[in-house]
Amino acid sequence: MRAARTAAAAATTLIGATATALAAGRFASDAILKVPSGRPLPGDPRLTVHAVDGSRVTLTRALAALRPGVYGLTDPTGHTVHAVVGPVLDDIPHSADTVVRALDRIAEGALEPGASVRLTPELHHGDPATALGIAHSDIAVPGELGPLPGWLVPGPRDTWVIAVHGLGTTRAHPLNLLPFLHGRRVPVLAVGYRGDPDAPRPPDGLSRLGDAEWRDLDAALRFAVRHGANKVVLYGWSTGATMALHAAANSPLRDRVSGLVLDSPVLDKGATLRALAAARHTPGPLVPFAVRAAQSRAGLYGAPRMTMADAQAIRVPVLIFHGPDDALAPWGPSRELAAGHPRLISLHTVRDAPHAAMWNADPARYEEALRRFLTPLM
Repeated sequence: MRAARTAAAAATTLIGATATALAAGRFASDAILKVPSGRPLPGDPRLTVHAVDGSRVTLTRALAALRPGVYGLTDPTGHTVHAVVGPVLDDIPHSADTVVRALDRIAEGALEPGASVRLTPELHHGDPATALGIAHSDIAVPGELGPLPGWLVPGPRDTWVIAVHGLGTTRAHPLNLLPFLHGRRVPVLAVGYRGDPDAPRPPDGLSRLGDAEWRDLDAALRFAVRHGANKVVLYGWSTGATMALHAAANSPLRDRVSGLVLDSPVLDKGATLRALAAARHTPGPLVPFAVRAAQSRAGLYGAPRMTMADAQAIRVPVLIFHGPDDALAPWGPSRELAAGHPRLISLHTVRDAPHAAMWNADPARYEEALRRFLTPLM
């Protein structure tokens, strides 16, 4: 009897611990699936401003602060300070625990010593006119859940580019490439989607990492065709890239899609969910429960990873920008897609760049690859 009571107590304890872990995992899954636009992602640590001297800023020494290229510099909330920093200046005297970078401009707020900041791939705040002096129209795309906010930059060509951001950024992210695209006389539609500011919220408030959001991109495709687009290049970052793949394979207007540009595509959703859980400081033992809860709540069990078989439906040229330092969307699936479809899919490898920041690491090299890809599609 004593052994039976001991076994029963142990079983009760195990059941209770498992139930507690499942409940905690479900709670933690909110932090994975309810990711507001512009919220920091893995690889976006907080840095301290040590000094601001005209065209230079001194930051805490960290791997993030040493990234090559050009980045936005913002406060942790992304609302009160926005600056743009350029390359690391190794020849400027500094202490061993700091990094000096070129300071291109302070567009909003003020950089003060002691301030907490982070790097972001977004260089611009505002809209095409206020940020870049490029004329545009504010438009509303009729979407499945309601009107979707968009900027339409006109151009004389009948092939349009529809640009859509991903995790951790906002509709301002495509502004990085707008001067390049506008210079090639291409109409550009930068569109928001469900869960974005000024866009409808999903009924349950959860992200599907592109698996449901692609229908908003499909709505933008319909809008473009109705307003004069003969062909469309879908250009997506992060989950926006995943949305572009879905739209090219499943949209009723997929015959109007002439090409895809995918920057840091989220192809292995399980790996991305794990990275998001870790980034939200989910305790290690709870990460598997949080990921399973997120998969169950968002219906992501059926297609955890986009494979070469999924890409068989793609019949247009694809350019992927991705690299091995992406801590949120593994580089491996992008390599597999490119290797499995070498005549259709090109992979432009970018090193030393975090998620969705492939352009930031080397804008000139990125834009040259993009120019070569887009020219025959125009």
